[in-house]
Amino acid sequence: MDYFIYKNGELYAEDVSISQLAQTIGTSFYCYSSATLVRHYKVFYEALSSVKPLICYAVKANDALAILKTFAKEGSGADVVSGGEIRIALAAGISSQKIVFSGVGKTREEMIFALEQNIFQFNVESEAEMELLSDVAVALKKKASIALRVNPDVIPGTHAKISTGQKESKFGVPISDAMALYAKAASLPGITVQGVSVHIGSQLTNLAPFKHAFTRVVALVGELRSAGHNITTLDLGGGLGIPYDISQAPPPLPLAYADIVKEVTKSLNCQLIFEPGRLLVGNAGILVTRVIYVKRSEGRIFVIIDAGMNDLIRPTLYNAYHDIIPVVMDKDATTELVDIVGPVCETGDIFAEQRLLKLPKAGDLLAFRTAGAYGAAMASTYNARPLPAEVMVNGNKHAIIRKRQTIEELLARNQLPEWL
Repeated sequence: MDYFIYKNGELYAEDVSISQLAQTIGTSFYCYSSATLVRHYKVFYEALSSVKPLICYAVKANDALAILKTFAKEGSGADVVSGGEIRIALAAGISSQKIVFSGVGKTREEMIFALEQNIFQFNVESEAEMELLSDVAVALKKKASIALRVNPDVIPGTHAKISTGQKESKFGVPISDAMALYAKAASLPGITVQGVSVHIGSQLTNLAPFKHAFTRVVALVGELRSAGHNITTLDLGGGLGIPYDISQAPPPLPLAYADIVKEVTKSLNCQLIFEPGRLLVGNAGILVTRVIYVKRSEGRIFVIIDAGMNDLIRPTLYNAYHDIIPVVMDKDATTELVDIVGPVCETGDIFAEQRLLKLPKAGDLLAFRTAGAYGAAMASTYNARPLPAEVMVNGNKHAIIRKRQTIEELLARNQLPEWL
């Protein structure tokens, strides 16, 4: 459920008119609903409340400070993949003791900063990383608390570019190597072994891969404890899917996911950690855009909008589906097969091909639903197109949480060499 609803044929975010926002802010822009963010967090937390979970929002999904602050007020921690994300999480008021640091390419400088902040856990993804982390910790006269991210070789059944649990993936270490690597970790002077981590991918709409992966890592925890390792945390990652296409069967609810977790981890006596990202922010955001032209060519209708692939790259990158809806319903509009395309000078700047929609006119506003995750966070300035504005709504109030970039700000990043 989200709080983007029609009132008298016009789209609202909670109690704020999207048309009025577009008139005030200009297009394109992202709009987030506070009520939706809070509801999604509470639904997920309450489903797992009996296991006293540590929820660490996956910052990479959307790193807007206002979004992190909203989750921080609900008690959330943060799953981060860079030193920059650690700084954003801390700036949002998230305790360092609720931060887990994931990612395959942690640098020495990032490790130093994370150790200085006394973060809760490093999710280590290779033997080489573990050795460097130990060296850094020793130099700082500290101990790094780690979980080794194991790769259970589970096929998640999702898009290849967001699958992370198979043996071919760059993420994690093979589960078959885990015992030897934990023995190595225990011998390193700068390392404290405290957990196991697993994350098999994103946008999973089937619970079976979760159960398979979780069962394998729970068995590993038993083996590690038998070998003398004090395993007190189990990070089960994120990845539960959300509904992008309302014509398809809905993904499992958090309650069903929680039932799997409870069944597999019963009597384990570990601090369970979860890293939801898309699940919390995806349906809490829309991208609002205006139609520039409607072009007919060789039997096709191209609806050309002012948002481009630089604003929302998911359709180009993943062939991702987003529901596209009118901001103001036009009961007289005819339904046509159309291509929704952007202004970027790339053939791949396509949001929807041969989509059956009410045909808009130049000047009409459209909204891409389920754009809160991996939308603004992956935006770029390709074609010298400034980053879009982002706004958050709370009841009948709204605030710009990241202002639209200007051409002057883009130019200011440039420096001419002295010979020019």
